[in-house]
Formats: sequence, C-alpha cells, structure tokens
Amino acid sequence: MYEKILLSVDLNEKESWEKALPVAVALCRTFGASLHIVTVLPDYRMPMVGAYFPPDFAAKAHESAKEAQQVFVKDNVPDDIEVNTVLADGSPWESILKASKKLKVDLIVMASHTKRKFVDHVIGPNAEHVVHHSKISVMIVR
Repeated sequence: MYEKILLSVDLNEKESWEKALPVAVALCRTFGASLHIVTVLPDYRMPMVGAYFPPDFAAKAHESAKEAQQVFVKDNVPDDIEVNTVLADGSPWESILKASKKLKVDLIVMASHTKRKFVDHVIGPNAEHVVHHSKISVMIVR
C-alpha cells in the first residue's frame, strides 16, 4: 500500500515527532516502505531576513541541521528501517508538500501540533495546511 513515507520533524520540538515517529516506523515495517524525514529551516536568504545574518549563515545552518538529522536518525530510527533525510527551506507546510511531490511519497505522517500555540492560533497549524492542500494521504498523529 505504501512504498515511501514522509515524516516531518522539527529537530527543536520533540512534540513534532515523539508520537508520530513510532507510527511511521510501524507503517514502514508493515508495508516494507522507506522513511523520508523532512526538516524545514527558515529561509534565511530572503532579503528582509538575510540582512540580519552573516552571508554564510544559511550554509552553516544547513550543515548544522544535516548533522543534527543524522544524530536524530541514529538515536531514534531503528536500523531495519531504510531512511533518507531531507532539508528544506521556507514555510513548513509548503516545504513539506514540495518535498512530498519531489520524493513521490505515498503518505505524509505528522504530529498534530507543536508548543507554539500563539503562532498556531494566528496563522493556523502546519498540519492543517498540509491536510487541506495535499494530493496524497496525510496521517495526523495526536
């Protein structure tokens, strides 16, 4: 049923993966699917934002996040799961959808929300946006 499963992970928010990761792993095992972990970084290259950071900040942020993803996989994903990591820039929900299309995944697995209640209340939760705009199945884990 599923060959590729995308799991969105905020490396700074355990709530973004704590309940969703075991579900994604169980689905990978059940269907023999690969797991694609997507982490979204803010787009530091935007002119309005980029002016406040050193020119090489985005590259260093990517390098650091890539290392953190590898540690995350080593510490949290069982060895029997085929896993790939992806870094994306920009809006979390848009980046998740773009990654899902590029990777041609069959299912997106996400946690229902994070601790950032004020941000979620003002602009809406990323999971909600992914559900409304995705052309593939999305599993929200509560």
